[in-house]
Amino acid sequence: MTARPAVIAHRGYSAVAPQNTLAAVEAACRAGADAVEIDLQPTADGVGAVIHDETVDATTDGTGKVSALTADEVLGLDAGSYFSPAFSGQRVPTLGDVLGVLARHPDTDLLLELKGSWGAEQVERVAGTISGAGFDGRVLVQSFRPGTVATVRDVAPHLPGGLLVSFDPPGLLRLCERLHVVACNPSVSTVAGSPRLVSRLHAAGLRVMSWTANDPAAWTTLVTADAGAGVDAVITDRPERLAGWLAGRTDRVAPLPVPGRSGIRMRRTRHAPVQQPVAAGRA
Repeated sequence: MTARPAVIAHRGYSAVAPQNTLAAVEAACRAGADAVEIDLQPTADGVGAVIHDETVDATTDGTGKVSALTADEVLGLDAGSYFSPAFSGQRVPTLGDVLGVLARHPDTDLLLELKGSWGAEQVERVAGTISGAGFDGRVLVQSFRPGTVATVRDVAPHLPGGLLVSFDPPGLLRLCERLHVVACNPSVSTVAGSPRLVSRLHAAGLRVMSWTANDPAAWTTLVTADAGAGVDAVITDRPERLAGWLAGRTDRVAPLPVPGRSGIRMRRTRHAPVQQPVAAGRA
């Protein structure tokens, strides 16, 4: 039988609590997620705020671009009332705030997406926050922007990196190699539309963490990819439901093993490569 994919809670347990808040992170941990995914946007003064959108308008009681506001202006906003009055008073957290929650849940790791434009000094600050909290080995840093991933590679080579993709571009494997990433994380639609993508990534020694899958049809696509081997992790808004669905499958056992650690651990460790040729023109 095949090891089950890890369950990663998208923006925390965002189906039951306001996304990217401490309430959502806590809920994900209590639901048994192997890892929590959050978004970090740079503020005008170079401090990161945990929020997905470029503006604060949709998920807080404020207005304006995150990059044009100071950390104090963003972090003081109500990030819960838009979701439900029950979450009134939930604030936009910092990365340090999130790590503080995860420190109480040692079995839950962090998948950190850097949104927007990040310079070397800002990435150094992020890396310092992670190391200062004792989270080296529990955080994987990912981005859609190759330039941001390259900055992480250069400034914080001890942090494992991941490249997010929403399609299967020519030269993807070469790009991943140049960036020194340990994971390439495609959308569900990309996996469905490129039947050999997961096997190509695995053959190159890369982990595959696919997003964002919220129903059994999407989950089936991901766990049966690569001739049934499946992806290494599924990012979902509904971690508890996904975990239950996986538990009911007789062809999946135990979480993804990583040498030396239980569950999924965001170490600088690549997927065990498979010795097979890569199709010409697809690397």
